[in-house]
Amino acid sequence: MRRGGMGVALRGGGAVRKGMGIATSVKSGNFRPTKQGAGMTKQGVAAYRRANPGSKLQTAVTESNPGPARAKRRKSFCARSAGQMKMYPEAARDPNSRIRQARRRWKC
Repeated sequence: MRRGGMGVALRGGGAVRKGMGIATSVKSGNFRPTKQGAGMTKQGVAAYRRANPGSKLQTAVTESNPGPARAKRRKSFCARSAGQMKMYPEAARDPNSRIRQARRRWKC
């Protein structure tokens, strides 16, 4: 096994980010490709919660008319990601960047 950098190598070939405890490649099925809206898949969230007991991580709010709690999560995500767009203007200009695709998926 390789050590150092962002994490260690897994037997399956995917890299694990330090502190995440799961494979972070799109190939692992835990993350969506950029063209499909970036972010974690349902499978990825389940894997993360298994690796990190007590985690409250949830999938994206993608429905058009969410309940009040989920609407609040969406509003919070949209506000945070708007700040990321200000911090990384080159990504904000690129319509295919991961942050722009994620915001589109969350309907921000």
